[in-house]
Amino acid sequence: MSSISVPVAARDVRSLDRPFQIGDVSIAWPGVQAALSGYSDWAMRVIARQHGAAYIVCEVLLDQLVLSFKVRQRTRHFLHRSDDERPVGAQLMGADPVEFAEGAKRLVEAGFDVIDINFGCPVRKVLGRCRGGFHLSQPAVALEIVRRTRDAVPSQIPVTIKMRRGMDDSEESRDHFFEILDGARAAGIAAFTVHGRTVVQRYIGPSRWSFLREVKRHVGSLPIIGSGDLFSAHDCVRMLEATRIDGVSIARGAIGNPWIFSQLRALLRGQPLPPPPSLFEQRDVIARHWSLAEQLYGPQRGSIMMRKFGIKYSQLHPRHLNLRSCFARAKSGEECRVILAEHYAEDLPGRYAPPPDGTTDTDCEGEASNADACTMDVPVRTTS
Repeated sequence: MSSISVPVAARDVRSLDRPFQIGDVSIAWPGVQAALSGYSDWAMRVIARQHGAAYIVCEVLLDQLVLSFKVRQRTRHFLHRSDDERPVGAQLMGADPVEFAEGAKRLVEAGFDVIDINFGCPVRKVLGRCRGGFHLSQPAVALEIVRRTRDAVPSQIPVTIKMRRGMDDSEESRDHFFEILDGARAAGIAAFTVHGRTVVQRYIGPSRWSFLREVKRHVGSLPIIGSGDLFSAHDCVRMLEATRIDGVSIARGAIGNPWIFSQLRALLRGQPLPPPPSLFEQRDVIARHWSLAEQLYGPQRGSIMMRKFGIKYSQLHPRHLNLRSCFARAKSGEECRVILAEHYAEDLPGRYAPPPDGTTDTDCEGEASNADACTMDVPVRTTS
């Protein structure tokens, strides 16, 4: 990680606030909302976009799920998108190159602007089914997935890759990483998101930002988006400074804290760090997020889905421990309104999100706890 100690406010970082291109898709500035399994659904993406996220990626989808997809109340959220969140990418995961390419075509038909290939997920079930980060151990299969996907997707739709720096820290893993990187560049991949940890690390230990700098030097003008250890706006600035990459992919740091995007944008414009959102600001965003979740899932399921978000939002409240337990028990929109009325009745100052305590169960590049779209086995459609 960067060792820079000079406060951001004392440095001129405005040169880091620059747009970049993912193929024909323009990204206005470096702040990107990562794919978060179980979290970055349409509701979260809209909230992130309203707080300034320049580009957003949906929660990772299994190719077999996409191929067998039928519009039902319980599953329609997977492919739901709207114009007000664009540009939005769809992240895809799978094992078979043919099915992967067919799944990518379906996601284009669903209206996503970018197809993102997941070669980074470190979850054991995913690796055991030869998906996600497992592909970093088999460059030939990985590159076949890349080539078939690029050929299957219309030329105007960019294809990108999310990957970790290798399976482990062996020389072989390093060689495999660069073999896939260079082969994918030759196949027409438009950008890469690189996580600074290995697959076997999962989320233990620091993300190696120096590797991101090395990758950026290696690819030149091709966009590189960095991932790993981004829990505050200051973290994001430090990564951009230390690596000179093009964007930062904010994952766990954005759950329950969409203000991280507006805070980062202010710093990159040479402005002071904005104060944490007041309780009234938090109340209004939570209510809006809850309403969007109910639109997406229906009132009952939407409220249950929002518990985990409420728990994350509570970390910005000065009395967060008591509030956290209240959100954990909420079962309806009415109960949410009661919580907001009781705990957000006075417009007190909020607090910045604390760094992670290391106890969060994480997974699927989204560093989240719900991997249904990643680890489930979905029967492939059959014809009669």
